[in-house]
Amino acid sequence: MPDRYSRPVTAGPISTTRPELSRWQTLAPLILAVSATLRVASTMGYYLVKGDAFFDLRVYVLGGATVGHPDGLYDFFYVDPTKGEHLPFTYPPFAAIVFAPLHFAPFWLVALAWQVALIAALYGTVRLSQKFIGGGSQRAAMLWTAGALWMEAPSSSIQSGQIGIFLMLAVLYAAYDSRWWLSGLLIGVGAGIKLTPAITGFYFVGIRRWAAALFAAVVFFGTVGLSYLFLPDETRRYFPHQMAEAGKSLPVGSSWNQSWQGGLSRIAGHDVGMSPAVIGAIVATAVLAVLAFRALGGEHDRLGSLLVVQLFGLLAEPVSWTHHWVWVLPLMIWLLYGPWHDKPGARFLGWGWVALMVLSVPSLLSFAQPNIWQVSRPWYLAWAELVYIFAALATMIWMVRTGRRA
Repeated sequence: MPDRYSRPVTAGPISTTRPELSRWQTLAPLILAVSATLRVASTMGYYLVKGDAFFDLRVYVLGGATVGHPDGLYDFFYVDPTKGEHLPFTYPPFAAIVFAPLHFAPFWLVALAWQVALIAALYGTVRLSQKFIGGGSQRAAMLWTAGALWMEAPSSSIQSGQIGIFLMLAVLYAAYDSRWWLSGLLIGVGAGIKLTPAITGFYFVGIRRWAAALFAAVVFFGTVGLSYLFLPDETRRYFPHQMAEAGKSLPVGSSWNQSWQGGLSRIAGHDVGMSPAVIGAIVATAVLAVLAFRALGGEHDRLGSLLVVQLFGLLAEPVSWTHHWVWVLPLMIWLLYGPWHDKPGARFLGWGWVALMVLSVPSLLSFAQPNIWQVSRPWYLAWAELVYIFAALATMIWMVRTGRRA
């Protein structure tokens, strides 16, 4: 019997038969190979010459190295050799257990393998996005992947050695697959490594996948129990104290932080924390997200509905770095090829997100901040640095208006 969660939504094809694009698709494997090689070579070269790369991966490796040693997991800092920044381990203790094997291999080999795996996960993300909306060729996915490697969110994720692309792929597969236990397992383990995938629980509840939502919570608490078994002191320290304090040790006011707390802090000129203004903005965004979710019909457009939940999570987090915004890649595909691709405004938003990611707007604006810790800046820069926030709100407002017209 066909499963209601595995049926693709009928939509326009993600590929096209126009002759000029057909020629590009013929060369797609070569284009992806060249793009991936240049991406890996440039990042490795930058790391060898400047040393300012893979800093998040360094934190993972060092965090994993503390397992079984008396050094405190939440006491050490990785010091960036070029900028002198102190980067702490801000993840749950279960993440350190997962990362523990990484420190047994030479770091350059870990960094190289990590990059290759991230590129493969990026391709998997595009392919899954295609399947959600009713199909698309592998060669079209190759072209999207080749281009995405040079967009701000995926590019910065690869350069820093972040885990976000892996988690995005896991969340997408959890939403695509119909097996409650596998979907719950992926989200629970993902949240155990980094808390952000937990927001997907709202998606499961919204489409009434109760078993998946419940099992995800069970698996997450299982990771906490496993952490307590191997790292009791660190687990007691993280839950709830270190978890609540994690964002406070980070440069919230940086232009790379595209969350409500970051944006409003830059406007105010100081870290506003979880002030009434931030809480009000999050509540208003939650209302907008619920309206957008309902406009999309929940399970009737599963990719679009999932993306609404992820956009809300990005805006609500205390710190939402630009590399967290890798979710814009499936969003662009949904806007340009999904079930609403022929609606007025869909192409404008889709290509608008492409332009923002290619131009790396927050990174360009970061040149106006003397250092990453600076919060205050001129009003015109403070408002301009809300660019991803405004774009996300505009996208959800468009979803609500288009849904009502439909």
